[in-house]
Amino acid sequence: MNTRGMRLLAVALIALLGLWAGLRFHWARTPDVARVAPSPKVSPQAASSQPSAADADTALPGNEMPDGAMPRPVVPAHLPDFSLNDLGGASVPISTWSGKSLAINFWATWCAPCRREIPLLQSLAADWADKGLTVVGIAVDYPDKVRQFAEEFKIAYPLLIGEQDALDVAAKFGMDSPGFPFTVFTDRQGEVVALFVGELHRPQAEFILNEVQNLNQARTELPEARRVIAEGLATMAEQNAR
Repeated sequence: MNTRGMRLLAVALIALLGLWAGLRFHWARTPDVARVAPSPKVSPQAASSQPSAADADTALPGNEMPDGAMPRPVVPAHLPDFSLNDLGGASVPISTWSGKSLAINFWATWCAPCRREIPLLQSLAADWADKGLTVVGIAVDYPDKVRQFAEEFKIAYPLLIGEQDALDVAAKFGMDSPGFPFTVFTDRQGEVVALFVGELHRPQAEFILNEVQNLNQARTELPEARRVIAEGLATMAEQNAR
């Protein structure tokens, strides 16, 4: 091999070594959840807390999962207490929105279904504001990426950001190994009414929020609202699968 060929080979080897080192550094800093791409085909489901003795007759149906199926998350009955940083780096407790119904959306900038949801979430935040709903996004991502993304997409609803601390918050909702996106819905008393796993679409969102509104206005009880949501979402999923 001539001198020029040897130089080209050396340059190629150096470039490959640099690429390998960069990837190794990236994975070392990336949260574990980012290593598993979320599937846009995750079936939507509503889940409630484990039923108490008082709720035994009104617990959500379908808790028995087929052999080999992924278990549904054990969702807390009440919104857990937590704090995460906002876009400006200030720590914000979720109790900031006490007395509001919440749609808490867990997402990441690298997640395609999450990005597709944002226009819907923007619309829901505007359309339901006068009914006491606040949409809160929790980005499991690097703060600089989230700030850039939020500015580009003009996200108007509140955003909280975290890495491992945001994953710890997801675990509080029973999502120990979360696939993104997923959305938690609460009533104005802070009761967790539903947890929707996967990309949210308007029919599901409106259906859940209408039932939350019924709950807030004392037109239904919490166990009944959870049951209606679970059965309604199951019916929608069956119709969409046809």
